[in-house]
Amino acid sequence: MTLATWLTVVTICTLGAMSPGPSLALVLKQTMSGGRRNGMTTALFHGLGIGIYAFLSILGLAAVITTSPAVFSALQWGGALYLAWIGLRGLTAKPPENTELPDIPTTRSAARDGFLMAFFNPKAAVFFLALFSQVVGTDTSLLAKVGYAATALVIDTGWYLIVAWLFSNPKWLEALRRRAIWFERIFGAVLVALAGRLVAGIFSGK
Repeated sequence: MTLATWLTVVTICTLGAMSPGPSLALVLKQTMSGGRRNGMTTALFHGLGIGIYAFLSILGLAAVITTSPAVFSALQWGGALYLAWIGLRGLTAKPPENTELPDIPTTRSAARDGFLMAFFNPKAAVFFLALFSQVVGTDTSLLAKVGYAATALVIDTGWYLIVAWLFSNPKWLEALRRRAIWFERIFGAVLVALAGRLVAGIFSGK
């Protein structure tokens, strides 16, 4: 592993992690409703899911996912349905009675949502196969391969930990929670729209 090659992996993984999408919406949603602990839990388990895809790609097992239409399609449909389910929960959220805040989700649900958001994204396998095919050769050592995969895991986890930490600032969080029901519905609409986009992509073959 050369420094130049590693920096290439770092740059591409960072850009991939920072691109707006359902993962960002989920981390923000969990941070807003459950605070810093839930946001960071979501980030950690999302990073774990991404790390699994990275390690599978290094081992060559991700090729099974990308070359098997049935497996790939099942994961895509699972992801679309999961996004829609989370989104609909937000869209149908009801204002709290009196002045009470909405129920705070458990860290277990934050961990589940973070991991499944990554797991039901087979395009992560495509991303890592495309990336690692450019930097991993037959002469690449096992240690270097593990290092590349670990880099992807750390960057994804680190980025969303930063997001959770920034948006869990007490002043910001208090202001967000006063408008919690509207943010729930906005995030719900975004996730449902992303689910619809994913379904459209499935039918169009993209």
